[in-house]
Amino acid sequence: MALIDVVVSDIVQETPSIKTFYLARPDGSSVGEYSPGAHVDVVGPTAITRQYSLCSRPDGSESFAVAVKRETSSRGGSAALHDVRIGDRLQISEPRNLLGINSAAVHHVLIAAGIGITPMLSMARHMDVHGISFELHYFSRTEEDAAFLPLLRDRCPEKLHAHVGVGRDDQGAILSAALTRVPAGTHVYVCGPEGFMDKARVLAETFVPADAVHIENFHATEQPDASENSAFEVELDGETYHVPADRSIVEVLQDNGCDVDTSCQEGICGTCIMQVLSGTPEHRDNVLTAAERESGEVMAVCVSRTSGERLELDYY
Repeated sequence: MALIDVVVSDIVQETPSIKTFYLARPDGSSVGEYSPGAHVDVVGPTAITRQYSLCSRPDGSESFAVAVKRETSSRGGSAALHDVRIGDRLQISEPRNLLGINSAAVHHVLIAAGIGITPMLSMARHMDVHGISFELHYFSRTEEDAAFLPLLRDRCPEKLHAHVGVGRDDQGAILSAALTRVPAGTHVYVCGPEGFMDKARVLAETFVPADAVHIENFHATEQPDASENSAFEVELDGETYHVPADRSIVEVLQDNGCDVDTSCQEGICGTCIMQVLSGTPEHRDNVLTAAERESGEVMAVCVSRTSGERLELDYY
């Protein structure tokens, strides 16, 4: 996948652990527009690639911005980015969107916790400017930890529901009360820590159809040991390839010259999604929706496999 050279034009310390990095082209111009809710791959100083949601204005009138939380268990990605300075150069991918605003929805409920506010910020700013019906529920442990809360209070106070200092046991009751009031045709969007998202998704699906609940998840699912895998065959463009137990589909296809893009290699970015023409996918990703998994028509080939002996794939 082609990467875009960018320069860090500004850095803002949003909270003690979160910095926003503004990224422009080397000549200072904007990288361009993107659809609200989109994310980019960021190649950091240590060459580690991570996915971050864009939180600048989607209309391209300002530099791309990504907010990065320095994780205590960082393997080098977020920690290295927190050492970046204004003027440093990075590389990013073209924006990709797995959490886009559903145009058919009559109302939108945005649910965020912690750093999960980042994709919701661009979506809320877009919907507020364009008069689209929405509400934003933002959970944070403290005011100090709530990135962008002053901006949201200034721009869309009547749409914002800030739940600061609410314990985990009380979050469900707050969301239930909110979702009880939503009209038919509502879509729900969730981003935050994995446990929070799991609970919010299950709860939301009791009020709206499962395919109306959208999740943004940048945490990889723990994969089984290769000893638990079985070998199988994959057909693509009339050619058949053997996928051994200790290798992924995308590794085998790329080794044989097939043009399959990939980025995260962890099943969280969606770059490697392919179409399934026949066979039964064994989904191990954290990017496809429940409806996409149930359809069996697409799969993330960097981590997923098959429960059978053969798959026939096509480019997505």
